[in-house]
Amino acid sequence: MNPVNYLYLAALLFTIGASGVLIRRNAIVVFMCIELMLNACNLTLVAFSRMHGNLDGQIIAFFTMVVAAAEVVIGLAIIVSLFRSRHSASVDDASLMKL
Repeated sequence: MNPVNYLYLAALLFTIGASGVLIRRNAIVVFMCIELMLNACNLTLVAFSRMHGNLDGQIIAFFTMVVAAAEVVIGLAIIVSLFRSRHSASVDDASLMKL
């Protein structure tokens, strides 16, 4: 399979994720769209790494997945805190958590 096809797939995934972040108001859906955008970037890194024949892109993609896993833990904790205090997971209610 041609590596350019992977780049087209990554562009499609990133576009879907970006449109989900801009359009949706539910915090969990926005969070999943951000993860989709990160996975699209990882796919691009791995595709370019494979095209050039080195492992640099794959190593960077691995570290990106580690950072994304930490982001999931912190992001879900914030979303749960928002839901417990406001009984809604809307992004518009996030500004109400300020002190």
